[in-house]
Amino acid sequence: MDENGTPEVKTTNPKPMFLAIGGVIGALMGLATAFLLIQRAEREHRTPALSTAEGIKLGLVALGAMRQVAQLSGSEK
Repeated sequence: MDENGTPEVKTTNPKPMFLAIGGVIGALMGLATAFLLIQRAEREHRTPALSTAEGIKLGLVALGAMRQVAQLSGSEK
């Protein structure tokens, strides 16, 4: 309580929670991508591989997703 007798409200820092959630989401997305690549390789009866072109495409998709999330803050004009 403060000097007026009103209870103090403690605010918590949301950064660790957001970082943890983002890390879990990123890990799950990576696992899902690897799983799909392995399934495709098994379906085609070959070893799992990622070509340079596929890697670039996946990277661009990931960057696009990060850009969309960054725009959620509304800071871009």
